[in-house]
Amino acid sequence: MPNFKDQLVLVTGGTGLVGSHLLFQLLKSNIPIRSIYRNKKTLTRVKHVFSYFSDNAEVLFNKIEWVEADLNNVPKLSDAFKGVTHVYHCAAYISFEPNKYNTLRKVNIEGTANIVNLCISHQIKKLCYVSSVATVGHHSDPEKLINEQTDWNPEDDNSVYAITKYGAELEVWRGTQEGLNAVIVNPGIILGAGYWNEGGSGSLFKRIFKGMRYYTNGITGYIDVWDVVNAMEQLMNSNIKNEGFILVSENLSFKTLQIKTAKALDVKPPTKEAKPWLLEIAWRLDWLNHKILGRPRNLSKQNAKSAVRISKFDASKLKKALDFKFKPINDSIEEVSQLYLKDL
Repeated sequence: MPNFKDQLVLVTGGTGLVGSHLLFQLLKSNIPIRSIYRNKKTLTRVKHVFSYFSDNAEVLFNKIEWVEADLNNVPKLSDAFKGVTHVYHCAAYISFEPNKYNTLRKVNIEGTANIVNLCISHQIKKLCYVSSVATVGHHSDPEKLINEQTDWNPEDDNSVYAITKYGAELEVWRGTQEGLNAVIVNPGIILGAGYWNEGGSGSLFKRIFKGMRYYTNGITGYIDVWDVVNAMEQLMNSNIKNEGFILVSENLSFKTLQIKTAKALDVKPPTKEAKPWLLEIAWRLDWLNHKILGRPRNLSKQNAKSAVRISKFDASKLKKALDFKFKPINDSIEEVSQLYLKDL
């Protein structure tokens, strides 16, 4: 067992999907925890997530020291680092809209650079950064498994989100060259409850429940949120440092995931395939609506490509390093679906 004496853990992005579940997980070890937030309204999300798994959600929430800070407000961020020994950096701006690139860069790259710099100056013992499989490269052969050694190609038509998360990773690796101990996790699509209106997999459960007509046959990796936070905690408590790990339980087609989720939610599954040519038209119309009517982008060119791309990920490095066993995705879908129905 790790020695928690004299530890103080800082969690960024504690009001997000990964961050809130991580906080609940860390509270089991009775480690002093500090978490930063930007907007008081988002704190209710954390209490709501806690209420899924405990009858003492308010008591647990109050055990956390909450500090208002922004990734790009260095003086306030520096105050949040006082006395901290370990950092989990979960905060990020998530968007696939090309016009949001500057904001994505400001938060994901510059914000991470600030975290790394403060980790170095405050002599933090270890940093865990939550990245994404979006930063991992792809093979020309879609059946070849993607692992941590698969090279990122900057010449690919990468999404603005992927570009900025990759840039954030470079900041973490830069920190390791300056003496910082760090681990990076690259989760696939994370299945977890409580964030039905925030984008990501939570909104997917909501859309499937309300009715989705179309499916796509692209394949990608999925993982349960509890597997993500368990892997993060185990990596931080291990002697492993300056390594990156893909976190994927299973590779599934979007069609399969939609059908399984529809069944768990007891609703009709999608029946029509959105073929590549249809997606090509759809993203162009989406762009036109944005340009002419100023509507937010719902489908970028890169999203359309991802919907039909076959990407199969290999998480054997984590399995071997920690003897890690992933939760079956069927169980994740069932559990998250039940929590969604409960919230209704």
